This record gives sequence, structure tokens and C-alpha cells, in this order.
Amino acid sequence: MPESLPEFQPRPPWWGGDLQTLRNRIVPLVSFPPRISRRLHLPINDGSGDELAALLEKPRGQDAKPDGGPVIILIHGLAGSEDSIYMRASAAFHLKRERTVLRLNLRGAGASRATCGGHYYAGCGGEIVSALGTLDERLLSRGLILIGYSLGGNILINLLAEDLRGLPVVAAASVSPPIEPAQAARRIMSRRNWPYHAWLLRAMKAESTAPGADLTTGERDAIVHARSIYAFDDHFIAPRNGYAGADDYYARTAGARVISAIDAPLLIIHALDDPWIPPAPFLSIEKAAPPNVRIALTASGGHLGFHARGNRAPWHDRCIDTFLEAF
Repeated sequence: MPESLPEFQPRPPWWGGDLQTLRNRIVPLVSFPPRISRRLHLPINDGSGDELAALLEKPRGQDAKPDGGPVIILIHGLAGSEDSIYMRASAAFHLKRERTVLRLNLRGAGASRATCGGHYYAGCGGEIVSALGTLDERLLSRGLILIGYSLGGNILINLLAEDLRGLPVVAAASVSPPIEPAQAARRIMSRRNWPYHAWLLRAMKAESTAPGADLTTGERDAIVHARSIYAFDDHFIAPRNGYAGADDYYARTAGARVISAIDAPLLIIHALDDPWIPPAPFLSIEKAAPPNVRIALTASGGHLGFHARGNRAPWHDRCIDTFLEAF
């Protein structure tokens, strides 16, 4: 583990958790270096016929090199996709450092909607392992570095604690993950967060009912009539994926419960002023985490924000870069 990570100081005028969170939507500009992009469709081995769409990007000229470093795999959060600003920013960051990047769309999200009838959920790590296992052997032989954001970060933590089926994971990082989903659901549904909750629920409904979604009449009705994220999970996500209800779903997909079972080097980054996800779970596991897991907590940074003074690159990307250099 690296002894120290870059210090975080908020960049004016993005003071406080809300402005740090909202900055990505206010200033959604990302500058990419010259690159070569290729669309991939990675099948899930569950008999559904669903394929995860992904965007593979290489720095221009990298094909001329005989070898490259590990491939960076980016996993988005709830109602996100390969085109989410934090995904684009991280892809550009790593491409500028001569790394190959794969931006993955979870089942039914973004470009995966056209190739999937199903829909992702917090326990879908096995689907990701299955899909990534179909990558070209030349990519797999280089090793994989998995980076998950928000819900994708919690999915990643659960994935690392499960059977990786030989997937060559070198290291991993999780940014702003809801490692106790029940607490995160209560926080996002609180009165002070009603604008976030309304926006997120609309996005979840639109995503899950988009053309191509394989839904029963009952499932579609449950989605349309959900008045909260809890109701969406309780009446659609949970029963569709074998859980007794939202409470059972949240309990069984809590990343906090499996940290000790992870063997891969893992960096978890979270801001104490994240308006969506409470800090208590991170403070609880910080001292009990195994030596291969490092938890970096900052006083500020918001949810997937981390816009720091003195550097336009997201602070969490620079921390992950420092973390990866140790390997």
C-alpha cells in the first residue's frame, strides 16, 4: 500500500458536499487525448442471451507497443452508463497515462439496453465476472484493474468477495460506494435530499422501462407506481432477483459485510460530507479492514465529486493513480 495519498482541498467555488456533487452536471466538459475506440458486446453466461455493451479505448499508438499494463475496467453507478461524466473523466485521466480503458455498461444500462432484456442490481457481480471473462485473451493476460463508482463500487466490493472464476484482477478501487444500502436509501429519501431523490427515481424509471426491457405487466406497473427508491427496490428489483423484499435485498448486498473476505488490493474512497451516503459504515469498518484494504476518508468531496484545488483532474482519480503505482 502507498504510504500517503494526495491531500484533498476543495477547489473554489465548489465548497461543501452539495456543490462538489453537482459540479459534474454544472460543468460536464471532459477533454480526451487522441484515442482509438471500439464497441464490444460481452455475453453473460446465464442462458438469457443478454450481452453487456462496453467501450474499449486505447491511447493512439499503443497498438505499436508489444506489451501494455493492466486494463482499467470502469463500472458506473445507479442510473449511470459509459457516458456518465465521472466515467468519461476517469477514462480520459487513464488514457492520458497510456492505459487501456474499458467503460462497462451494466445490464440494461446505457448502450446495454439494446442488447439486454434484464436489468442490473446490487448483487450482479457474477454477471460482470462472466462478461469480462469473454474478453480477448491478449487483454486478460495483461491483468485487470476494476474501478467502481457509487452503486457500481458496492457491486465491485461484493464481486471481489465472491468467486472470480480465474479473472486476473490485479487491484481494485471503489469510489463513494453505498456499502450499507439501507442507510443510503434512508439518506437519499430524507427531506433535505428530495431534489436528488426525485431526479434519481425518474432516471431509474426511465432506464428500467426503456424500449428493449423485458418486463411483465406487474413489473411495469410496480415501476410506474413507485413513489420512492425503496418502493422501486421492494416491488421490482428485489422480487425480480430472488430477494424477499427491499430490506432483505439491502442486507444481503451490503458491501460492508464482506470486506474481510476480499483478497485483492482494494482502495475505498469516501467523503464525510457525501449528501447521498452516510459516513457511519466507513468509520465502523475503517479500523477492522484487512491490510489489503485501504479506506481513504476526506472531510469534503461530496458524492463522486472530489474537485480539488490545484489540479483539474478529479482527486479520486489521482489517488487511484498513486494506489496503482504501488503495484
